[in-house]
Amino acid sequence: MEWHACLDEYQKLVIRMSTPRVGIDNTVCRTATVVKVDSARRHGTLLDAVQILTDLNLSIKKAYISSDGQWFMDVFHVTDLNGNKLTDESVISYIEQSLETTYPDKSLGFNGLTALELTGTDRVGLLSEVFAVLAELQCNVVDAKVWTHNGRIASLIYVKDCNSGSPIEDSRQIDRIEARLRNVLRGDNDIRSARTSVSMAVTHTERRLHQMMSADCDYEQKSDLQCWTDSPVVNVQNWTERGYSVVNVQCEDRPKLLFDVVCTLTDMEHVVFHASINTTGDKAYVEFYIRHTDGTPISLEPERHRLIQCLQAAIERRASEGIRLELCTSDSQGLLTDVTRTFRENGLNVTRAEISTAMGVAMNVFHVTDATRNLADPKSIESVRQKIGLGNLKVKELPFRHSQMAERQDEHEIGVGGAVLLSLGSLVRKNLYNLGLIKSYS
Repeated sequence: MEWHACLDEYQKLVIRMSTPRVGIDNTVCRTATVVKVDSARRHGTLLDAVQILTDLNLSIKKAYISSDGQWFMDVFHVTDLNGNKLTDESVISYIEQSLETTYPDKSLGFNGLTALELTGTDRVGLLSEVFAVLAELQCNVVDAKVWTHNGRIASLIYVKDCNSGSPIEDSRQIDRIEARLRNVLRGDNDIRSARTSVSMAVTHTERRLHQMMSADCDYEQKSDLQCWTDSPVVNVQNWTERGYSVVNVQCEDRPKLLFDVVCTLTDMEHVVFHASINTTGDKAYVEFYIRHTDGTPISLEPERHRLIQCLQAAIERRASEGIRLELCTSDSQGLLTDVTRTFRENGLNVTRAEISTAMGVAMNVFHVTDATRNLADPKSIESVRQKIGLGNLKVKELPFRHSQMAERQDEHEIGVGGAVLLSLGSLVRKNLYNLGLIKSYS
């Protein structure tokens, strides 16, 4: 009994040491809520913490990461998307409970669904064809995310059987789904790189999308289409005396930026020992001190170059190109097929999409451009809204880069034309301010 009692006390000590300690404070910073996490260091600890905060749509304005031996301390300055401190006690309690869990749940409610993974060459109307095939095969799309980058597309689609409401487990049906979707992705010229898979496994959707696009080598391929994004500046140098590789990133700030960067470092088997993250206006400045999981810094030039490429791609993938359209309406069989077909028939290309359903209501977000990834014609947008329903499909925001283009034109325009552009730029900046994406619009 004495031995078992000692063993129980030892197990309790191990649990106390390995369980993260969380503190949330609204008094030490005037503009943000401060979240502190102390934990034993293990590979992926930082990603888990950042993932929990970003899944709540919180904006990380500043962060400081420090590792002392086998112990880790993370300090995050966070706000909601409107730039306000966190005051909802239920949200604060959820953050505390989630961060104190050694291995947080990554399922996000997708248990009981079948996951379809698709990668291939992007083209106008591809998403419409994918949803048409799924509807024909009696697959009900419950949730989906679609990213495009450098002429490639990756999608993670969660479905269930339309008739039974259960996950799709019949091997013959799974084979049919894979074969049909692979044919759609191949089109006329993508025989080599189109990939489909059906899985019952559960993983974090956005992390999996990063992994899929990285495996597809989207970071190496350059699209011939116009790109609005100001490419992020990424530098990697070695601090030989301390045995670190130092990663510096400068880019436009946006929601989930830190998650995308940390996710990439983690999946490339790099451990973050120290880091600082700062945002000023619409710019983000990030510095990481990293080593491989075996404790060594980056030693080869090809490896350094690949890390730079991968981090740039990770930042660019989620950058919103095009006009953001939000669809909220009663869910029905074939809804996604009809909506995306309407986009295609009006010459709109979907560059990013988030599909979700809850309690019989479809809540979908689409970022659309014209066929060449330029800003879509307002007449095309209005035509689509007329066909789908003005009350159902709403224009939520113009792309941030379009407002920047207008601002640059302001500097060179004079007279009435310049005044009109200035007015448009001010209106766009005001909308972005109301959404919490910039700090001021004056």
